[in-house]
Amino acid sequence: MKVAIFPGSFDPLTLGHLDLIKRGSALFDHLAVAVMTNTSKEAWFTVDERVAQVKEAVAGLDNVSVITATGLTVDLMNKIGADYLMRGVRNVDDFRYEKDIAAMNHYLDDQVETIIFLADPKYQYLSSSLLKEVAMSGGNIAALLPANINEALQARLEKRQMKRVKKENEEAR
Repeated sequence: MKVAIFPGSFDPLTLGHLDLIKRGSALFDHLAVAVMTNTSKEAWFTVDERVAQVKEAVAGLDNVSVITATGLTVDLMNKIGADYLMRGVRNVDDFRYEKDIAAMNHYLDDQVETIIFLADPKYQYLSSSLLKEVAMSGGNIAALLPANINEALQARLEKRQMKRVKKENEEAR
């Protein structure tokens, strides 16, 4: 049985991520989407919120599960019996970064095989960080996110805006 893991922070999951998940689910017997914490980024959604969002977005993909864990990805792979680590790259910079991560993972566990998917050209510019930046500036990104995640992102933006206005009002007093 070919079991793969697709780790990421997915804050938020984009249509580019979803495309990779669909493509991976067609190649592997089982694909575990692992919602992880990226310590170098400030998350907009909790891990539990992201897990629920991703589960809803992948509903209907029978061989895809959504999990979470902390620690090393290779340890999680061993825990669930995954042989393949699936990653997506949009450009040369992503490739360089993923190549180094793959080398480190291979050092940590020489049984880990990293499979790199090239992003569909229509999603090559997408990143969760870029989408959040555009959304904060009032840009319409609905066509780049699964519907459930766009709704959650818009609600989060409204909440952030309300906090900002409240803080500005308090500072003005």
